[in-house]
Amino acid sequence: MDGGNGGNQGRGPRMPYELTEHTPVYVISVAAELSGLHPQTLRQYDRLGLVSPDRTAGRGRRYSARDIEQLREVQRLSQEEGINLAGIKRIIELENQVAALQARVAELTAAADAAAAAVHASYRRDLVPYQQVQQSAALVVWRPKKREG
Repeated sequence: MDGGNGGNQGRGPRMPYELTEHTPVYVISVAAELSGLHPQTLRQYDRLGLVSPDRTAGRGRRYSARDIEQLREVQRLSQEEGINLAGIKRIIELENQVAALQARVAELTAAADAAAAAVHASYRRDLVPYQQVQQSAALVVWRPKKREG
């Protein structure tokens, strides 16, 4: 895991010009202002893999709204919780791993549900489900019908 959210990983296909929280639109100076951090801090976080913005063809950083949110969370964990940057990186990696596993569980659950529906649809309609009959002490005499003929 890269620990960041660079590239388009986990974001799915994007329509051209579609703005989402993952769309890289902010240059580093704007991202720094929006996050309340110094641009040099953003560069350090990028080098450490804490928040990895997308890059332009000229290698300039472009931050998304999600990146800004993550910058704020890194700062909060550092300032308010006293967690060092290595610890924050590990937290981010584990959160990414949990998200990936949750997506996989959802995918497998959907596949299992589809398989169960397919099995159910294949049941023979002329069969009657078996139902447990209550035992009784009654005696039943069976007499076959006489054949005509």
